[in-house]
Amino acid sequence: MNATAPTLPTISLGPYQVSRLIIGDNPIYGYSHFNQLLAQHQQEAHAPDSVMETLRRAEAVGINAWQNTITERSLSDLRRYREEGGTIQWLCLSTSQWYDEPHHIAEVARHNPIGMAPHGGGIGDRCLRENKLDLLKDILKRIRDTGVLVGLSAHDPKLISIAEDEDWDIDYYMAALYNLRGGREEFEERFGYPPLGEVYLREHRPKMCEQILQTDRPCIVFKVLAAGRAVGSKEQIREEFAFALKNIKPNDALLIGMYQKFGDQVGENATMIAELCQE
Repeated sequence: MNATAPTLPTISLGPYQVSRLIIGDNPIYGYSHFNQLLAQHQQEAHAPDSVMETLRRAEAVGINAWQNTITERSLSDLRRYREEGGTIQWLCLSTSQWYDEPHHIAEVARHNPIGMAPHGGGIGDRCLRENKLDLLKDILKRIRDTGVLVGLSAHDPKLISIAEDEDWDIDYYMAALYNLRGGREEFEERFGYPPLGEVYLREHRPKMCEQILQTDRPCIVFKVLAAGRAVGSKEQIREEFAFALKNIKPNDALLIGMYQKFGDQVGENATMIAELCQE
């Protein structure tokens, strides 16, 4: 951001101050949510040097938190970034591995995340569907026992509702504006056959926003741009950001995947969010 650009506000996440814009990792590591060609393109565009450039740019514009899914590659990038003096705080999202092997939680905590959350689709929503909420609560307790902040990620607002009603020991939620499995199921129910790929239904957004407004806990809101489906223009991106910010709480943040290959998405998004927060 230039000298006259507004500053990104922060929220409190436990004892930490976290920028209202958090950088995600889907475009960095090729979780395209679209097809294998785009995923491969994203992976090839993000050699470790490129990841360092992206994180340094994020730091320069006031983004002070990065969430990534813990893998051997992402951990390698995190270590290098820290060794080179990077100060962005790390939020860890699990893979689906913790569903069967929750003992890995203690190992991950040794890498000093400020918070950890089990994967929404692969663990949280799965436990809801399979009626295994005791397993999910055990995973959350294991996170608590490490001393870091406890996050719960969900695509289905019902999971957050249950956690609120039962007052689970949670510090923050990760809330998806689109319910991917729900979208697929609704498509198949209507047409009688499965869709080709993921389905993003607009009517899911107000349902999750309603749930976000019903909790005092901070929420990290993701899938704001429908995994890259709502990026037709800068105006559209701004409209998507504005919708989210107007329908969540002042103590909530947006988690956005950013892709620097064709422009400065990091700088542009930071400026938009800072401006919208002042309106």
